[in-house]
Amino acid sequence: MTESIFKPKPVDELTFTDDGMFQEVLRNPDICAELVERLLHVRVNHIEYPELEKTIAPYYTTKGVRLDVYLKDTDKIIDVEMQSYPQDALGKRTRYYQSMIDMDSLMKGQDYSELKDSYILFICKKDPFKDEQKNHYGLPCYTFKNTCSENPAVNLNDKSLKVIYNASAYTEEKDEPVRAFLHFIHTNEPGEDDFTNRLSSLVEQIKDNEKFRRDYAAMNLHDRDITRAAKREGLLQGLVQGVTQKAIEAAITLVRKYNVSPESAAKDMNAPLDKVLENLSKDHL
Repeated sequence: MTESIFKPKPVDELTFTDDGMFQEVLRNPDICAELVERLLHVRVNHIEYPELEKTIAPYYTTKGVRLDVYLKDTDKIIDVEMQSYPQDALGKRTRYYQSMIDMDSLMKGQDYSELKDSYILFICKKDPFKDEQKNHYGLPCYTFKNTCSENPAVNLNDKSLKVIYNASAYTEEKDEPVRAFLHFIHTNEPGEDDFTNRLSSLVEQIKDNEKFRRDYAAMNLHDRDITRAAKREGLLQGLVQGVTQKAIEAAITLVRKYNVSPESAAKDMNAPLDKVLENLSKDHL
């Protein structure tokens, strides 16, 4: 059996929305701040640091998260995620991201009131939300915050906000700067907007950067090795499962044809007794 070849996207074909390029472009604090201000409509006073692909795993038993771009302002924390392909459970993903960000930002002994305002921003190329008939809602922007079901005027005031953009509905966006950005995400054409043209130019500059090209190659080599290891592990598990199934079948044959006890048959064939008994019990159903 030949192993399929890992084919990363060539550097010269990368766009702003591709993993690696997105993080590299937002390494520029001014670009990062302008993107956040445009999409979240909040003032970014000072970026303490942009952290790219930040990993948060508070405990070794906890499922960690790797955030695309994680930055801190003087009074807020912002996570920016690029979603090029649809993924399941986006709502629960944002919920978990929020919990990990809060846990990471609140030091032991601090009061809850010291939590900074939190923003989770997802930029999706396609609409992530469908109704019960599997039809997309078609909104260019979905904003979520905690309010009271009995009286929407009552706000929980937990200072957290989740904003999810759908670039495929850019024509429905009323805010012109946002519409221009979503158009760029959807088509990779910067149009006449100054900011999207700067993004596009920066992408082309980064493609020619030798350090980025080396880092991108190294990242793909790492991903390829992980893919191969996972595939080998999967093949190994398949072989083990196949051998186990053969042993179970052989043990059942001993019981049925030669009246050997299930315990002895399982032991002789090195098969799991519970599986042998489970299959034998089906004979009496």
